[in-house]
Amino acid sequence: MLDTVRPRMDLPPERARRKHVSIAEVTEFFTRLPADLETRLVCPRCKCRLEIQRTECDCTHPGCGASYPVRRQVPVLINESNSLFSIAGVLAGSEKAFPEEQKPLRQMLSSIAPTLSSNLVGKKNYEAFARAVLELNAPARVLVIGSRVAGSGMEVLADRDDIELVESDVEIGPRPAVVFDAHDIPFEDETFDGVIVQAVLEHVVDPVRCAAEIRRVLGPQGVVYAETPFMQQVHEGAYDFTRFTHLGHRRLWRDFEELASGVACGPGMALAWAWRYFLLSFARRPMTRTIASAAARGSAFWLKYFDRFLANHPGAYDAASGFYFLGRKSQTRLTDRQLPHLYRGSMR
Repeated sequence: MLDTVRPRMDLPPERARRKHVSIAEVTEFFTRLPADLETRLVCPRCKCRLEIQRTECDCTHPGCGASYPVRRQVPVLINESNSLFSIAGVLAGSEKAFPEEQKPLRQMLSSIAPTLSSNLVGKKNYEAFARAVLELNAPARVLVIGSRVAGSGMEVLADRDDIELVESDVEIGPRPAVVFDAHDIPFEDETFDGVIVQAVLEHVVDPVRCAAEIRRVLGPQGVVYAETPFMQQVHEGAYDFTRFTHLGHRRLWRDFEELASGVACGPGMALAWAWRYFLLSFARRPMTRTIASAAARGSAFWLKYFDRFLANHPGAYDAASGFYFLGRKSQTRLTDRQLPHLYRGSMR
């Protein structure tokens, strides 16, 4: 067992929060990642081992020879041949402040207008997720994909000492310890006990490939938790591609045993979003859009409260704003012929 010392004050915040820090981490650390996890980083292009330096990561495969930058102790591991994102673009974005400041009027209206969104299950499902991963390992190591903003209910996991969250995104920022595109996850097979992908898969061009990559980096019987929209309008602009019905979402995770699934955000939220985007469709200028958005939020926020009563009704499965899936890695695959028997809606 490695000797332990008190955390150094100049360690990255993610490490300083941990109760113990190994001597290896204190004397030489190049990234925000735990020292033992650095050794499990692989080239996103060829999946071979990386040699970690202070300013770059070099692929050790002679036929590949790829090199990736390290900025702010964050490795930028993007396979540019299979990604919407470029390393140069990520590095250029890293010079911006996080988070970006809103203009005064927009900031004021955002602060006083009620939100239209309501996650019905986040906290409860993360408690179930914690129980499932801790059955495998204690402490458990969990990869969070898309952690620029903390997901709804994530505080349930962040406050635990027996779950280590490894946060990632496609942007450099204060939270992610590693930057990558989920189509090519730069970790060895079976590295994690759990993976969280909350409100992310609508923003990837190939969710099936991403689900396969998630399965690859999960250990035997590893656990995945996903929340993905169904009835939602475009958000994140040009980086928004996909929606899923409840059955479509189940098929995406067909290589997993279902522990739980259902409505994450209900039809009331879906209706409120539709009203907001209806008003936004009349606006062309940023100022007009800001005012229209505030008006929609002020007039339709109450619709989300119906979802507390509707979420478990069959009709909600045909009209929900989004669905969740909690599952365990399986050696058997759900067949397409099984899917219709899992339908829970009311459109018989």
